[in-house]
Amino acid sequence: MAELLSDLLFIFQRLDWLGVVDILLVTLIFFGLLYLVRDTQALALLRGVILILVLLALLTSLFSLPAFSWLVQAALPAMIFAIPVIFAPEIRRALERIGRAGNFLSARSRGADQESARTIQSVVTAATRLSARQHGALIVLKRLDNLDDAIRSGVAIHARVTPELLLQIFYPNTPLHDGAVIIAADRVIAAACVIPLSSSGILARSPERQMGLRHRAALGISEASDAVAVVVSEETGGISIAHAGRMIRRLDPERLTNILNAFYGPVKAESRGNPFRKFLRNLFPRDED
Repeated sequence: MAELLSDLLFIFQRLDWLGVVDILLVTLIFFGLLYLVRDTQALALLRGVILILVLLALLTSLFSLPAFSWLVQAALPAMIFAIPVIFAPEIRRALERIGRAGNFLSARSRGADQESARTIQSVVTAATRLSARQHGALIVLKRLDNLDDAIRSGVAIHARVTPELLLQIFYPNTPLHDGAVIIAADRVIAAACVIPLSSSGILARSPERQMGLRHRAALGISEASDAVAVVVSEETGGISIAHAGRMIRRLDPERLTNILNAFYGPVKAESRGNPFRKFLRNLFPRDED
């Protein structure tokens, strides 16, 4: 114990402000990496990789195993090159999120704000009526990322967003009710679109089992892009919203309006004055439930 305390004291004596900054930067990088892979299958893979590395380090340091040590040293470079392949989806998602977080200087015109307000009101009204009738729906609101692949998988509409149009699309057993509606600006671009399902496993760990393919698709499109997805459950009528791989459930019309306004409403003065804060908020979005 005395030797350990002596070593710690020696380290602290040699520590200067540059060393503190160095440690904080490394800590921030590891925190960001762990935060980005939370609630994903990559987290289980990461635990497995760390466990294997710890076991290999213990075996090679505690016991004299020349052949095994040689095998580990020969295989280690291949394992390092395999990490980007194994974690390719998570790395791509993290880089896309960093790139999207840089778009904090965009502004909207007054006319665009009015169109956004009308679109938000139409979506909220339609979601409220669909919830009361327990008609399932999936509405994807496009932001900056390109959704051409999903749009091409559906039926082109290019009509102005109205509650009546959305109610008609999601009426049960109609040709376009099964799939997602994609909205860009104030236009319904396409309906019956095929959306990639989420592979994060968040819904599998949920204590509630009312979430089906629509909720998985909403999470999937939010993981693959910066789009916002509004979901109406066919079984319970509950309204949910998904963004950045996270889902907020059991929304009432007022809260849904506030959330959509946060994404599409007028840019506030304090948001323009604090671009770095908005950058961090986009890079590491807060979880809500």
